[in-house]
Amino acid sequence: MKNYIAYYRVSRKEQGLSGLGLAAQKSAVEKYVKSQDGAVLEDFTEVETGTNKRERVEIKKAIQLAKDKKAVLVIAKLDRLARNVSFVSNLMDSGIEFLAVDMPSANNFTIHIFSALAEQEAKLISSRTKQSLAELKKKGIKLGNPSNLTQEARCKGIETIKKNALNNDRNRQAKSIVQSCKEKGMTFRQIAEYLNELNFKTRYGKQFLSTTVHRLYKSSI
Repeated sequence: MKNYIAYYRVSRKEQGLSGLGLAAQKSAVEKYVKSQDGAVLEDFTEVETGTNKRERVEIKKAIQLAKDKKAVLVIAKLDRLARNVSFVSNLMDSGIEFLAVDMPSANNFTIHIFSALAEQEAKLISSRTKQSLAELKKKGIKLGNPSNLTQEARCKGIETIKKNALNNDRNRQAKSIVQSCKEKGMTFRQIAEYLNELNFKTRYGKQFLSTTVHRLYKSSI
């Protein structure tokens, strides 16, 4: 039986206190560990923001225990670990085995790419948000008061934002992997097989083919 040390992180103090976001992470990890006939020896929860520069106490405890127990450090999603490439690199240099449930077949090469994308995405989101708010203020629009929207409109708006963010994020990730793999000399067919192993789908929800990868590569250069 393989042993695991689970690490969870919620992005705001309110989420940590209420359990929002935490329950989903625990459910994903427990489901994965069970599918591997493994056992979670202990879990650690960090309450902070992804760009917080303060010392991460709980992750250090989790890493040390994983070393001591020769266990696998498991997380629900890669972006729950950190939006910081150097942090992920240091973790990998520690010598412990770790995986993200949403990408169990990802290797060190892939994890570096995804952590870099997560870090860049955090910076872009912050920049875009500030620019958008500044433009709205210039137009004299009062912020923070959505009372003029119906509940249906608010829900649709939120779902659209989530869907677009997910699609854009996955598309950028796939493009980055294609470019990096191509630089390493992999063929389009090999890259397609690699993307399929990582459970990536095309925008139509299908598996990647060499021709699909070729089009994606052409659009990224």
